[in-house]
Amino acid sequence: MAISSRVLLAAVAFLAVLELGLVSANFKDQCNITWGPQNAEFTEGGEHLKLSLVNKSSGSMVTTLKSFIYGSVSTRIMLVKGNSAGTVTTYYTSSTGNFSLHDEIDFEFLGNSSGDPYTLHTNVFADGVGAREIQFKPWFDPTADYHNYTIFWNPCMIVWYVDSFPIRVFRNYTGLPFPTRRPMFAYSSIWNADDWATQGGAVKADWTQAPFSAEYRDLDLQTCECAAGASDDACADSCASSKYAVEPRCELTDKEKRQMKALQLGYTIYNYCDKARSNVAKDPATADPVPPECDLDDKQDQGQY
Repeated sequence: MAISSRVLLAAVAFLAVLELGLVSANFKDQCNITWGPQNAEFTEGGEHLKLSLVNKSSGSMVTTLKSFIYGSVSTRIMLVKGNSAGTVTTYYTSSTGNFSLHDEIDFEFLGNSSGDPYTLHTNVFADGVGAREIQFKPWFDPTADYHNYTIFWNPCMIVWYVDSFPIRVFRNYTGLPFPTRRPMFAYSSIWNADDWATQGGAVKADWTQAPFSAEYRDLDLQTCECAAGASDDACADSCASSKYAVEPRCELTDKEKRQMKALQLGYTIYNYCDKARSNVAKDPATADPVPPECDLDDKQDQGQY
């Protein structure tokens, strides 16, 4: 990216942070600790959450009390400081039940050695179909302060936002898997993944530096909640007529498209579509085909779809 573009992006980022107006919710009131309660700490009356990874098998997770279909979920996170190699901090949504058919939308933050950048990892599962990873190098220090991470989901598209900037869109194309019928919960967690998280597992966690702690605040849940005791189908039918689904927003604004393009050009370090195309070019006889949404996204971006 040219120097002028980087300066412009930094200026826009600063203004976006100033304009960011989040409705704060309470972690303690809206979440359960579902793993490692001894490593989760609510403070400030539940407005602030700290999750810690103490050893290889002792991390922590909190889960929203209510499931939902469509809407947006967001929080601000300050990631593990210093040497975070081998750790994974998360903020994601996922359905429950049959894993082979599950839906999931991920933000995962893969730690690294001191001085090296985190990897911002995104992925989506629909009807059990995953391996849709796109990774970014942060354009800021995610350990120095809190930054906002938002998952926006409606019947048309899923959008990942960082500090109000869209970094990725996953669209609902006819005939392709897309989450529409399974309620999801929102999760925040920290766990050990030093067999793969940092440089493919080459760099392990330094357990002498434990505990590794990530901090969360300003939980914001704007979703179509499932009624208590409702079946998945009942929730899906109800939320299909909610304000989050009726006349849904199906495109980014022109400004958002420019922001996303600048970030993707400057900070993408892995894209599953690019990897699949590279594999096909190298060995078309044995490589898996390029996922169909990759070409459809190109046509969409060019106004041909």
